[in-house]
Amino acid sequence: MAEQGERARHWRYAELPDVDLLRAHYIRKAFVRHTHEHFVIAAIADGVEVFHHRGADQYAGAGTLALVNPDTPHTGRAGVPEGWRYGAVYPSPQLVAEIAAETTSIKGTPGFVRPVLDDPYAVSLVHQVLRAADEGNALAADTLLRVAVTRLLRSNGGPLPQREVRSAGARVAARAREVLELRMAEPPSLEKLAGDLGTGPFALLRAFRDTYGMPPHTWLTDARVRRARRMLDAGVSPAEAALAVGFTDQPHLNRHFSRIVGVPPGAYQRERKNVQDAWREPS
Repeated sequence: MAEQGERARHWRYAELPDVDLLRAHYIRKAFVRHTHEHFVIAAIADGVEVFHHRGADQYAGAGTLALVNPDTPHTGRAGVPEGWRYGAVYPSPQLVAEIAAETTSIKGTPGFVRPVLDDPYAVSLVHQVLRAADEGNALAADTLLRVAVTRLLRSNGGPLPQREVRSAGARVAARAREVLELRMAEPPSLEKLAGDLGTGPFALLRAFRDTYGMPPHTWLTDARVRRARRMLDAGVSPAEAALAVGFTDQPHLNRHFSRIVGVPPGAYQRERKNVQDAWREPS
């Protein structure tokens, strides 16, 4: 149940298939350390959001954007008592790469350089995208999204550094991640995982945190929520998805899902079903 005064809608618009959309006002909610498969472009309308990103707290106030690249660990919480109100778009890496190739000179995989950008006009563009999606205006929504992403890439874009698994520790961390992905529902203990990989528990813990920005158990919870999202998108019930990814029951999934995605899995799936139904409507 949402805190009094808090509200959020996380949805998709059928005409923007590679983009998640969010409109929210949070006061007491705190997002745990997590990652996204898509880019985060969050336009702050009121209040202040604080998010831990690459070793430091970042402050995004009204008229600024919080920008997070895919697979980058971060958190989120209110920076003032009244919380923060914002709208966000989450374009896929493929869509951003397509826009960058057409409108910028960025070489390599494009991404954002600074996590907070003071740009009220870009903030306005993001909110216009959400409004156009609400109104079913596909031409406006797609156009404004591309204009916003282009603007942000031109003012704050660059090639993302490539993560190369060179050190022995990074190689062990990558192997540990593969094991956890395969055994998501029944993961081994840290000691057993380390032993199977020929290292010690604390050495594995350090290597995994250095490589992926979070310890293995935090990464596993994040990965479980990601997989649960894909299952919910495919029509699997929250209760079935919870057990399939390794949570003890649906309330266990609800708690972690809300702390990462921002809405409960039931509300998330209902919005997805609305999009699927829209695709099935006769023309």
